[in-house]
Order: sequence, then C-alpha cells, then structure tokens
Amino acid sequence: MLNINGHASTFCDGVSRRSALRVGTLGLAGFADLGLDQIIRARAAAPRSARRHSSVIFVELAGGPTQFETYDPKPDAPQEYRGAFGVLDTRLPGVLFSEWMPRQAAIADKLTIIRSIYHPSNSHDPSSHLTQTGYYKRGPKGGPNQMPAFGCVVAKLRAPDKAALPTYVAVPRAMRNGGPAHLGKSYNPFETLGDPSRSDFKVQNLALEASLDLRRLDDRRGLLGALDARRRLADLQGASEAVDDFTYQAFDMITGPAAKIAFDIGRESHALRDTYGRNTTGQSLLLARRLVEHGVSCVTVRVTGWDDHSKIAQGLKKKCPSYDQGLAALVADLHDRGMTDDVLVIAMGEFGRTPRVNKNAGRDHWGSVMSVLLSGGRLRTGVLGASNSRGEVPIRNAYRPENVLAMLYRHLGIDPATSFADFTGRPRPVLERRELIKELV
Repeated sequence: MLNINGHASTFCDGVSRRSALRVGTLGLAGFADLGLDQIIRARAAAPRSARRHSSVIFVELAGGPTQFETYDPKPDAPQEYRGAFGVLDTRLPGVLFSEWMPRQAAIADKLTIIRSIYHPSNSHDPSSHLTQTGYYKRGPKGGPNQMPAFGCVVAKLRAPDKAALPTYVAVPRAMRNGGPAHLGKSYNPFETLGDPSRSDFKVQNLALEASLDLRRLDDRRGLLGALDARRRLADLQGASEAVDDFTYQAFDMITGPAAKIAFDIGRESHALRDTYGRNTTGQSLLLARRLVEHGVSCVTVRVTGWDDHSKIAQGLKKKCPSYDQGLAALVADLHDRGMTDDVLVIAMGEFGRTPRVNKNAGRDHWGSVMSVLLSGGRLRTGVLGASNSRGEVPIRNAYRPENVLAMLYRHLGIDPATSFADFTGRPRPVLERRELIKELV
C-alpha cells in the first residue's frame, strides 16, 4: 500500500440519460441492426495492440457525484461546505471517507483515490464527452459523439480473448457519450439492456426470434439468402457490407455457447449475488466482472442519478448504499479471484459538486475538482492529491480526465498517440493530452 499524500430520465440540461444507441433483438433482422458481421470484419482488418490479458471496467457515475459525501469529506469546514453527514476512518491511516462509503472504507487499502482531478466545464454534455473521449464536445448540447469513446477505440484496436464475444460491452446501455464517431458503427458497444437484478433478466441481443425455425438456420445457404436480402435494404443507408465469412462468425456468436455463458449472471451463486446487492447497481457490477473474466476487454456500467441540485441528502440515501456495496464487492471479488492485476476498475463522473450547499439543500455542477476511484491494474494504492480546505480546487497533484484515460489505455497496451482520420480526413490522435499519472506507476 502507498499513501500518496505527503429507466429513462433526464439530467438537468434536459438531455435524456437513455442512450440513442440501441440494438434490436437478434433475429435475422438483428444481424443488420447490430452489425455483428461488420464488427467482426472490422476487428480482423484493424491494427492490433500487443496482446495481453487485460481488461477495464469503467463505472460511469452519471450526473456528477459529490466529492464531499464520497471520497473527500471536509469535516473541519463550515456546515454549509461539509454538508449534513459524518465521516468514517478507513483502512488507510489518517484517511477519511464519507459515512456513506463504509464498505469501501473497509477495503480502502485496495483502492486508489485521486482527489485532485479537474477541468473547466460545468456542463453535462461536454464534460461527459471529455471524460469518455478525452475531448470536449463543441456546439449545442446533445447529439452523437464528436470523437470516439474509449470503449470504441478499444474495440478497434483490441480483440476479446474469445472470438465469440464482443470487445466492448455496455451495461445496461451505452454511456452518454459512448459512441464511435468517425471510427464507424462497427465499434458501437454491445448493450445488454434490461435490469440484471430481475429474475427474468436475459440479454435479448443474444436471443433468436421465437418465430425462426432452427432447422432453417442450420442451412447456411438459407441463412445467407435471408441476410443478403436484409443487407440490401441496409445498404441503402450505408450500414452494411457484403455478406461473407464474417457473417458466419456473427451467426456463431449468437448460436454458440460462449457468449450465452458469459452473459448468464444466473450461473453466479446466490451468496455472491447477495454480496454484490440484489439491486440494479450491484448486479450490473457483478455482470461486468463476469464478462471480463470470460474475455471481454472493456465493460462500462452506468450508475445514474448523481445530479443532486436539490435535497442531496435524500438522493444519497437512495443511491449510495447500493453503489458502496456493489463497488466494494467488485473490488474484493477481483482480488479473491486473482484478477486484480489484469482488471483495472475506474469509477468517475463528469465533474464534482459545488463546495457550498445551495438554497435547495443540494449541490450544483463543479468541474474545478472531483474525486476519481481506481483499483487494480497494478497501480499503487492510496490517496493521491488534495483539494483545499473547502473542497474548491486542487492544491496538490492536479490532473485532468485525459490523464485518467491515459492510464486506461496504458493498462490495455494501447498507444494514445495512435491517430485515426476524422470525418474531414484530418488525422486525430486518440488523446492529445496523454501524460500518465506518474505517481501511480
């Protein structure tokens, strides 16, 4: 250990949390909707980074969590800054967490907390675009990505450990700015959809339509004929290419056992599911662990609802216990399975919250400082950086979201200086600011 201190709703900006990226149930039509043949074809054509058994679980704390009531409490600040809640000792001597993080406090020696991430924006859309791509989104709020999200870059440059699995999976849906931009539709995430805490949860994207005759599907020529008819319609929109051997591989993905097993959370023990928490957040994190264990390279998990402009105390009571339990269980589970070196966990939002509690008993957007959690990935553990006494700005070890993404790419063996042509043909690097967080390596 190293203690380095010396369902669909909207954000306050009116943009839906529900991703515009949507894939259909995989019947014959679903092949074209999801573009599995395109995904597999693109994987084969794309340059690859050096192969290494490594993966990332990125927990998107959508809306922007408060730093005060999570990882950077200010117990000595005036009441209007420190908020209404107390603090807890952690396993790191002298390090305090909010009282809402008891389970994570108990495993703090397995965590890396950066208390000094910052950027200048206080707007959801450009800020989430920054944390997920390394670039601010310009112009009006909303709309598709202007640069590719990290998961899409991973999908282009890495293949999963098993060919029958997608490289980039979003649980349950793509992040707000989780799309591929100029990389193309082939690198959209595979969305699980649905709530994995439900007893009837099933990844519909892996299911054939009930009306299909499996004997017909066994006839490859019949399958290709049906796919080709669908392709010709899709080609009118430029969404598909010629059906070839990659279509067969896409067929194998949804008819073979590997993907079905990887996505089957019901195979986990009842005791372990209880440990993660029988709720959407806990079971989503358990599914993420299952996916990386089976060979998926990048999994994102949306944990929404952190946009607490009013009555923040009531909001925290609803969401913090499930997040604290699920995240702590994930970290402990990875350690117990000997996966902690190979899996890097990152939990972050798009910004922090205002130092002073507002007149509505909430906290507003605050890009000037935020806390970010990392675990695993062979990183040094402890607390890095600090904000001032009122949680307003970094005073030590200031870093930006791009630096966090640089650490993600480093773990996966991807060079963030790699460039791809944007929509204008101009080469654009994966990251323009790509310095590592040197204290952690």
